Amino acid sequence: MKQYGLGKAQKLCSKIAIDSLFRRSEDSHATLAYPVRVVWRCNPSRKADPQTPKFLISVPKRKLRHAVDRVQMRRRIREAYRLNHREFIGELHLPLDMVFIYVADSLLPYQNIERAVRRCLQKISEKHSPSC
Repeated sequence: MKQYGLGKAQKLCSKIAIDSLFRRSEDSHATLAYPVRVVWRCNPSRKADPQTPKFLISVPKRKLRHAVDRVQMRRRIREAYRLNHREFIGELHLPLDMVFIYVADSLLPYQNIERAVRRCLQKISEKHSPSC
């Protein structure tokens, strides 16, 4: 696998896993580093590829009305995650499920997005121990 690659195995696609992330429970955590909010949980019941963190990116239409703006923010968040996830959560090897939600009302430069994603990943790595 390439060092900075993102494969299909790292994308969160399961509707059950996504629904369980947004359910108010004690195993679901959230953090905000403006302009990105992250909701995550440890999912030990995952059968396929149990040691890979999976993620999803959401840019609400209510925040950015134009599709090209939403796509651009998704690409910026994905790039920031791709370049920085190994530094913070790559060594943990936990079955994490994460959702990155864009909360700003306008387009922001990549540097702001990367700084926010790095802070969120750092908070996730500090919060979790090597076992779920």
